Amino acid sequence: MNENITPYHSENATKKEQVATMFNNISGTYDFLNHFLSLGIDILWRKKAIRTLKSLQPRNILDVATGTGDFAFESIKILNPEKIVGVDISVGMLDVARKKIQERNLGHIFSVKLGDSEMLPFEDNNFDAITVAYGVRNYENLEKGLADMYRVLKPGGKIVILEFSKPKQFPIKQTYNFYFKHITPFFGRLFSKDARAYEYLPESVAAFPDGTAFTNLMETVGFNQTKQITLTFGISSIYTGIK
Repeated sequence: MNENITPYHSENATKKEQVATMFNNISGTYDFLNHFLSLGIDILWRKKAIRTLKSLQPRNILDVATGTGDFAFESIKILNPEKIVGVDISVGMLDVARKKIQERNLGHIFSVKLGDSEMLPFEDNNFDAITVAYGVRNYENLEKGLADMYRVLKPGGKIVILEFSKPKQFPIKQTYNFYFKHITPFFGRLFSKDARAYEYLPESVAAFPDGTAFTNLMETVGFNQTKQITLTFGISSIYTGIK
């Protein structure tokens, strides 16, 4: 599912390989453009998503598609876990994350490793909670990725996924589509080494099965009590589920 939407339309590389290349290319400007293009709202979205774990008080967290680590750093502030492991397919993004971990002196809590989100290098029933911010739409095989996260989550554990969704109401839908298709790629070209990355972004969001289609897929792999919480007129959504 969603495997046909790829960053570079290359027949010589899998979606997974193309996504890794794309994030390696944009790792240096990723944080700046995230906050700039979302007008800083992405920070509030992350905080709200992480707060859905407060009642669980997870001690051991896995942050999938951790990127530069922003979701994990916010989890440390809000949840005060004993340990967070971040996994990502991009060496460039992980290099930025490691630098930030060192600067903040958080190596005793937060570590990162290179890994495939569809074949996670962890034992079954290992983590109290799993978080993913803006990563699942980049999976080559979305169902396989969800199933593997289910595998490494402890029984009773919770998954929290933050992802773009598609607004339905006028005029938010039309404004959002114009911004995503024209404004985002313009600034992506201006500030990033990889203009194509910010053209791929709206394509990947449009192809992503959001809303009920996604919670149904979560339930297909075994998650219970699935829920969608829409944010800012439906621009983003928080999805949660229990093992």
